[in-house]
Order: sequence, then C-alpha cells, then structure tokens
Amino acid sequence: MKRLPLSSLRWRLLAATVAGAALALLPAGLALTALFRAEIDRQFDDALRQQLDQLTALVEFDAQGQLRLDDSGLTDPRWRRPYSGLYWQVDAPTAPAVLRSRSLWDATLDNASDALPDGSLHRHDVTGPQGATLRVLERSVFPAGQPQQLWRLLVAADRSASAQAVTRFGRVLALSLGVLWCLLVAAAWAQVRVGLAPLRALQAAVRAVREGGATRIEADAPTELRPLVQGFNEVLAHNEAMVERARQQAGNLAHAVKTPLAVMAQAAEGEASPLGQVVREQTEAARRQVDWHLARARAAAHKAFANERAALAPVVDGLLRVMERVHADRGLHLRAEPGDPTAACGCPAQDVQEMLGNVLDNACKWARSEVVVSVLPRSGAWCLQVDDDGPGIAPGQRQAVLARGVRLDESVPGSGLGLHIARDLALAHGGDLALDQSPLGGLRAQLVLPASRSLGTM
Repeated sequence: MKRLPLSSLRWRLLAATVAGAALALLPAGLALTALFRAEIDRQFDDALRQQLDQLTALVEFDAQGQLRLDDSGLTDPRWRRPYSGLYWQVDAPTAPAVLRSRSLWDATLDNASDALPDGSLHRHDVTGPQGATLRVLERSVFPAGQPQQLWRLLVAADRSASAQAVTRFGRVLALSLGVLWCLLVAAAWAQVRVGLAPLRALQAAVRAVREGGATRIEADAPTELRPLVQGFNEVLAHNEAMVERARQQAGNLAHAVKTPLAVMAQAAEGEASPLGQVVREQTEAARRQVDWHLARARAAAHKAFANERAALAPVVDGLLRVMERVHADRGLHLRAEPGDPTAACGCPAQDVQEMLGNVLDNACKWARSEVVVSVLPRSGAWCLQVDDDGPGIAPGQRQAVLARGVRLDESVPGSGLGLHIARDLALAHGGDLALDQSPLGGLRAQLVLPASRSLGTM
C-alpha cells in the first residue's frame, strides 16, 4: 500500500478506525477472557462441591464418636489412582489426615488454619503432590450431640486442566479478534475508498482547470463539497474577468499611445532639421518603452490566472513559417528538430509566441545560413533551444545583451529590446532565458518555460 502523509485525509480516517477498533477489541478480549475464567472456576467449584457432597453422604459415626467412611461408594476411578489429580482427606479434631484417598498415596492435604463452623464451606488453593496447584474445598461435621468434636472433610482437584482451557480460549479469542480487527481495517479501507471517490473526480476536474483543459470545475461534487466547488468557480470567474480587463486595458493603451507616436514619426519622416531628428529618435524610444511595458503588464495579468497552457509544437511551426517570410531575402534555412509532440508549457500561447518570436527574430538577424529550433525536456519544464550559425556573442557580453535596449552592433536593425522582453516574460512565468555558444558556431538561446502542471493523485 502506498505510504500516505500525515496530512492525508485518508490516513487520518484509517488511523482513527485502526486505533478505535484496537481500543474497542482489546478491552473486549480481556473482558471475555475474564468471564470465561470466572465461568470455568464456577464450574470447577461446582464439580468439586458435588464430590464433597458425595463424600459427606458416606460419613458415619460410631457410639464413641469416631468417624467411619466406606469409600467404596465413591465411583470416580481417579480416587484410587495415585496422583490422579482428585483427592479426599479426613482430619480428626486432634490429628490431621486420619483418613485419605488412595490417590494421595503418601502425601497429605494442607487445610486452612482458621475455624470452620459446622456446615460451612471453605475454599483455598494449595500445592499438592508433584507440585501441582490444587483447589481444596472443605467442610466440618460432628457426631450427634458432640458439636465440639469437629471433623474436617477435604476434597481437592488439580486446576491445571482448567488453566489450560483458559489459555487455549485466550489464544483462540486473540486470533479471532485479530482476524476481526483485520476485517474491520479492510472494511474501513473500502469505506474510505468509496467515501473519497468523489474527491478524486473533483481532483481530476481541478487538474483539467490547472492544465487549461477547462475553465470551471464541472465535477458532480457531493452535497457537502458543493459550496466549496461553487466558491472556487466564483474565484476562477473573478480572476478570468481580471485577466480579460488587463488584456483590454493593454490593448487600449497600445492603441491610444502607438497611434499618436506613429503619426508623429510619419510627420517627422521628411523633416531634415535637428528638430525632426529629435522627434524621430524620441518617438522610436517611446515606442520601444511602450512595447516593453505592455509585455510586462500582459505577463503579470497571465500570472494572476495561471490555468492556461500552450502546445509548443504548433507555436514553433507557426513562428518558423512567419520567420521564413520575414527573412525571405536572406535565404536562411530554418528547421525544427523532432521532439515530443505533446510538449506543453503552462503559459498562454500569445506569450510563448512573443518570447520565442523575439528569440527567433534575433537569431535570424545574425545567422549566416541556418537556424535550428529544438524542444527539450527539463526537470518540470521545457527548453526551447534556438541555435544559429552567426558570429555569436563573447561570453563576457552575453549577460549584457539581455539588459533593456543594449545593442552590441548597430549595423543590424533592431531596438535592443527583443531578448530583454523575452527574458522578462520568461521570468514572469517562472522560466528564464540564457545564452551560450552554439555547436553551429553562433549563439544558442535557451528559453526555459515551466511545463503544464497537474495535481497529484489521491
């Protein structure tokens, strides 16, 4: 059985059942054993009393008050077999063991030292022949008219057989209660499995929401869990509305700011004066700033509602087709290495397109003839690896080009924000962007994005 953590609801229910069953069965077993021992002792004493009554019925007194006993009336053969475990003895008022059964052979029974009134019974345990534990039952009798002449009649029996019966009963009872405990635990396990089955369906519904396969929990939850499901769905709806408002605000801001900037840049396009040059430079700088801040705002909005996912293979294929058209005049060979077709990251497809698009665009600008994209598994993530055969970047300058607006070579068109935006978006989604030397001779960009997450099973 799979080991369960202490915080597991299943573990708690099972632990409570196991402990409760043990606490109930253990006292029950002790009580039943005590009752059985008491019943065995009662039956043993009753049988011994019958033997004493039979012995008493055979007692006679002569004219001098001497006791006579004809033991031929005792039918149990154990009375005549030495050390058989069943004994009788008669104690005179002045001397012990004046008469005794043949089974005692050369031994005697120890009687109690206290006074024994006529007709009353006295029980006690003594050590008998061969070290056996005996239960002794004794009674006093006297001749007619001589109450001061008390004779004691003793019968005794070995208790080992009854003790063994109690021991056997205890073992059988312990085994039976152990089997019952195991059955109760198995029944509790089945009950927990059945009782928590709706939680597994609810867990699958939450996993579907987390992986982007659904936007609401649609599981048929039990009555007790429906308020929780309803509240969770309300939170999902609220977050989705927040994300949609953030997207709309980002689009509105882009439209409100970029359009005036484009008008200003167009107006200053044919102006050769210093003022025209300043306007063109500042509008371009403003456009870059707007692109950068919009990318950050969009990433923050997606992070607030992190149930989206993007299949990576379609994104890679689509961007490669776009880059082939954008850089068609360069005659570049763009290709994707075969990878896992089910690879998916826990980011919106729009953000993946922007991140990988910036990295691919940078590679195509610097590549001489070839750009290769690979999708590789990482621990809990996917690595989108882009290699080009361009001049590459010196190790000491790779970190610098990831800073905002840094360009190492002004001969290639660009704003210097592409890699920075890609890295900022990756960090916002729990990933990263790193640069290294490519086996093709140029730069290798490694865009690491978290894999589409799922919940554990119950």
